[in-house]
Amino acid sequence: MPTRKNLQLARIFGIRVGVSWSWFFVLFFLIYYLSEYFHEVLGGSQTTAYLVAVAGALGYFASLILHELGHALAARRLGIPIAGIDLWFFGGLSQMRREPQTAGEELKVAVAGPAVTLALFAVCLAAGTAVASSGRFTDVALTRQGFITTPALALIGWLGFINALLFAFNMIPAFPLDGGRIARALIWWRTGDRNRATVATGRSGQAFALAVGLLGLLGFASSGSLLGVMTMLLAFFLYQAAGAAVVQGALGRRIKDITVADIMDREPVTIPAEATLLDAQEQFFLRYRWPWFAVVDPARHFLGVVRQQRVDSEIAAGRPALPVIDVLEADMPVRIGEEAPLETLLGSEGIGRLGAMVAVDSDGVLQGVVTLAQVRQALRPARTAT
Repeated sequence: MPTRKNLQLARIFGIRVGVSWSWFFVLFFLIYYLSEYFHEVLGGSQTTAYLVAVAGALGYFASLILHELGHALAARRLGIPIAGIDLWFFGGLSQMRREPQTAGEELKVAVAGPAVTLALFAVCLAAGTAVASSGRFTDVALTRQGFITTPALALIGWLGFINALLFAFNMIPAFPLDGGRIARALIWWRTGDRNRATVATGRSGQAFALAVGLLGLLGFASSGSLLGVMTMLLAFFLYQAAGAAVVQGALGRRIKDITVADIMDREPVTIPAEATLLDAQEQFFLRYRWPWFAVVDPARHFLGVVRQQRVDSEIAAGRPALPVIDVLEADMPVRIGEEAPLETLLGSEGIGRLGAMVAVDSDGVLQGVVTLAQVRQALRPARTAT
């Protein structure tokens, strides 16, 4: 699913958590729905039901954040940079700056999220059992109508139920759900072919999305409920993501033998580290009209990237003699190995966000630059192949 522009909600373990506009819609819908439900199971005042509903809605999104943190922290431990976590209409998404390179990496990242959700369910079950008889808590957790309980038990029961539901739903072996990613990792491991695994789980994801869409259509036709509409929307997004996986896998089969070195420009324009900002502005940015350049040392080791906006702002602040190396943006996702497959390049954040990637060898020496235009040129014959 594509990266979305969103508002920053928090930063946890150094990972940015953002929310899209659709998150607010679901938040208000949940509060409205849960207010009615909690008023039924609690009795008493509407105010108490409303406060528990707010806590329940926020607890649901907290569960989603913890789920995605499981994915993100597992990926980061494997050396996969994390751009952030997005909460949107139907859940959350961890934005990885590169795809897992092995079936083992894929499996570890995919399993981490459901493991956290299962642990949250266990915590809710233990907490509910500790403050009530197991029978009473089971009634609350199963949301049986006509059962009057306390606010604490009602909230714990809701959180336990929703985490159990999230776990069961996510473990369905259909891409892009976690179960689909787990299935892709296992098929990849058994066959040694990631693209074959991606196509297989993408197809299962499309079939699952159609089933969900049919369920939503039947629900809407029978009652005209908003839930039916939301279910159809969920099916639409699932089908889109699964379809993209099928295309990605099929394309990956066609380009599996193409590497970054095969298509890159081997004589790119770079800026020496010792150049001043004024030199960089006059000799490079004003001449070539590019938004950024790679910076190298005398041995052509890639040091980082310098942006035109930063250069212009430093010069305007009266520092034209500052060396370029002092204003590098070394953490930009712009670096890739020259022997990396083209498929890896397509999955990287930098090629779409920055329009080009810097190719280096095993010693970090810059060997070339590959642009989005070169990628498109390389894909053109692959797309028309039969």
